[in-house]
Amino acid sequence: MSDQAEALREMMKSVSPNKEKKTRIITVTSGKGGVGKTNLSINLAIAYTKLGKKAIVMDADLGLANVNVVLGVIPKYNLYHVVRKQKSMHDIILDTNYGIQIVAGASGFSKIVNLSEDERKSFIHELQALSYADVIIIDTSAGVSGNVLSFVEAADDVLIVTTPEPTAITDAYGLIKIMSTEIDNQDMSLKLIINRAQSVTEAKRVQQRIVSIAGQFLNLKLDYLGFVYDDPIVAQAVRRQIPFMALEPNGRVAECVMHIASRLENLEYKEGSGMARLLRRFMSQKVE
Repeated sequence: MSDQAEALREMMKSVSPNKEKKTRIITVTSGKGGVGKTNLSINLAIAYTKLGKKAIVMDADLGLANVNVVLGVIPKYNLYHVVRKQKSMHDIILDTNYGIQIVAGASGFSKIVNLSEDERKSFIHELQALSYADVIIIDTSAGVSGNVLSFVEAADDVLIVTTPEPTAITDAYGLIKIMSTEIDNQDMSLKLIINRAQSVTEAKRVQQRIVSIAGQFLNLKLDYLGFVYDDPIVAQAVRRQIPFMALEPNGRVAECVMHIASRLENLEYKEGSGMARLLRRFMSQKVE
């Protein structure tokens, strides 16, 4: 990775200066846009709050920062103002009605990897203001820009989101391939999520294909984290600017996301009905 990427990685590591409490950094990314990455990031954060965790979503989509749009929140300030030293991190953190907090992004966020040493130290100090959180979920832009790879390398866990569409699968594999060649991190934890699956069978088929190819041609271990059903409630939630975890907390897509959060925390999700048991069974299957 470049010196700029290394600088960003060191910045993100600085979020947890207290060795007794480590803030978990989860980067959510995808090979192409339109696969539901931002929506999943927000609802995953809400799932974490249901597990008793303090969660922050940081919008690191440099071109189309829209975490606040999905939540129906209009931020007065964003990361650009922190980079410019016009505001502190405390000034721009936004509370929501869903138990999570967000840090709004902007196109000026790209300046982060081009800071002077003095500016970098100042920004590191600001990032430490987030260390009270148990988890920070970073919603990146789609694709393989240098900034995306920087956030990938900085993360404890990298969630790759795709859908069963052939173009999404191809782009997801392309992203995984670039990660395997461009990032020098043997401990990188890559996890796959299939979004908008029509059925358990379809999700299983897609994940087996991607995991198998990654292992065979890239010699890369890719863990299957779970799937989320294709459900009309998601589109309804987006139109109403309400997370589906709040709009239908006991629905099947909410159950899917709760399973994903629980697996990230190595917990067994037991809430809900027979649907929860069904999901637990299929999401825990290992690929041979």
